[in-house]
Amino acid sequence: MTARLVRYEGRVQGVGFRYAVKNLVRGFEVTGTVRNLPDGRVELIAASADAGELDAFLEEIAVNSPLAHHIKKVQSEPVPVPAGLRGFEIVA
Repeated sequence: MTARLVRYEGRVQGVGFRYAVKNLVRGFEVTGTVRNLPDGRVELIAASADAGELDAFLEEIAVNSPLAHHIKKVQSEPVPVPAGLRGFEIVA
């Protein structure tokens, strides 16, 4: 398993960003969480057994989806796979 912590900046809150990400993940073998941060960014933790699948999902969000025009900056870093991560959830 491989996991990434990704933070999106731009007009990413109040535009349905988290719900759109949750809909996009249905086409990928990826688990994780997405949440709004108090500073206006959106944080995504995503994991997959296939690093290529994870990369394709992240590219779909930032490049190919309708969300892309809301994103001004993306920060991404590898992280340990969180324990107990199952499915994909929007968290508070």
